[in-house]
Amino acid sequence: MKIISWNINGIVAAARKGLLEFVKKEDADVYCFQEIKSSPAKVEELKELDYQIFYLPAERKGYSGLMVLTKLHPLSIREGVGEEEFDKEARILTLEFEKFFLVNGYFPHSRRDLERLDFKLNFNQTFMDFCEELRKQKPVVVGADFNVAHKEIDLRNPKQNETNAGFTAQERQWFELFLAQGYVDTFREFVQEGGHYTWWSYMYNARQKNIGWRIDYFIVSNELKTNLKNSEILRDVLGSDHCPIRLELDL
Repeated sequence: MKIISWNINGIVAAARKGLLEFVKKEDADVYCFQEIKSSPAKVEELKELDYQIFYLPAERKGYSGLMVLTKLHPLSIREGVGEEEFDKEARILTLEFEKFFLVNGYFPHSRRDLERLDFKLNFNQTFMDFCEELRKQKPVVVGADFNVAHKEIDLRNPKQNETNAGFTAQERQWFELFLAQGYVDTFREFVQEGGHYTWWSYMYNARQKNIGWRIDYFIVSNELKTNLKNSEILRDVLGSDHCPIRLELDL
């Protein structure tokens, strides 16, 4: 089974930059898209794809938004985590399949002055509780923009970013705690060295220079660790300031 996760930073712009061609070429079973910003109805060509489409808009127009394309019929769909302050921002969309729950996530950014750090940490705790509840029923797969670089090897310039959003001690400690509950950072099961990133600033030719951050992850609960076939970063796929990530499971 092949799943793709990608923060596309606007579905209309991504469609102009080759999103549909990418979907057809990859032919994945499921796609998790984050930050689509507007309704998929604005991209008529999506209707031509052989996928069911599930869309979760944010209350605020042009902000956030999640979408899942799936060839597999989900047993159930769950929008949000049951907390209005988070759910109005379209942060979590969960599909239940026969053997696992798939959680499409877009985590809050703490912002440059860390004004949303407490909001993010509260969301993080709610998210972890949410996943633990799902796990009582069946294993969990998370494809998400976590907006945090876990370790120093997950960004190009760790020392300069120690007090910046996405690399604060609090955010990284939470991520460590989350994994310790029984979850696996799938990419690190296959690749140990640094230099592999999923997001680059649009400024200063950062992508060409590979000055980036790894903030997009496929996480699976421990029950699925033996089912991991591959987990990759699709570094060369353009169309957003993020690149897609791909997970393959042997189910």
